[in-house]
Amino acid sequence: MFIEPTEIEDVVVITFDFHEDTRGWFAETYDAVTFRAHGLPTTWQHDSWSLSPTPGTVRGLHFQAPPEEQAKLVRVPHGRVFDVAVDLRRSSPHFGRHVSVHIDHRQAVFIPAGFAHGFCTLEPDTEVAYKMTVPYAKDLARGVAWDDPQIGIEWPEIANVLTVSDRDAE
Repeated sequence: MFIEPTEIEDVVVITFDFHEDTRGWFAETYDAVTFRAHGLPTTWQHDSWSLSPTPGTVRGLHFQAPPEEQAKLVRVPHGRVFDVAVDLRRSSPHFGRHVSVHIDHRQAVFIPAGFAHGFCTLEPDTEVAYKMTVPYAKDLARGVAWDDPQIGIEWPEIANVLTVSDRDAE
């Protein structure tokens, strides 16, 4: 697996090393030794999985407030997404900035604690799987408007306001 920083170096893209033969392919999607060597978490407390049947579905921008901030490892087992991480760490030189990447089944994105996360699906029946460093705490779940002009995310044209949940629209 190859781990590369993005413009906000704490957010990294992980590209899986696929081994293909007549049976199909095989790839490791997580390796504690490799993660540890790159300063990434190796202990995960919570997994979630979503399915979005419609391209253009927007989910996010979600985060969990202190003291239970979550780092996330985001994979796309099926489909493709435009994935976004927004730096909410007030002490960061990147505070308020975002990074976006396209990911499919060949990559994952690591998003540190202190970031809001969201995505737009680009294909039908897109599945997104998340690993988180701390359990979900409903009372600490927060969001930032996905279309906040101060953040200035240039969502793909396919992004459809009609697919945003009531919670995310607020």
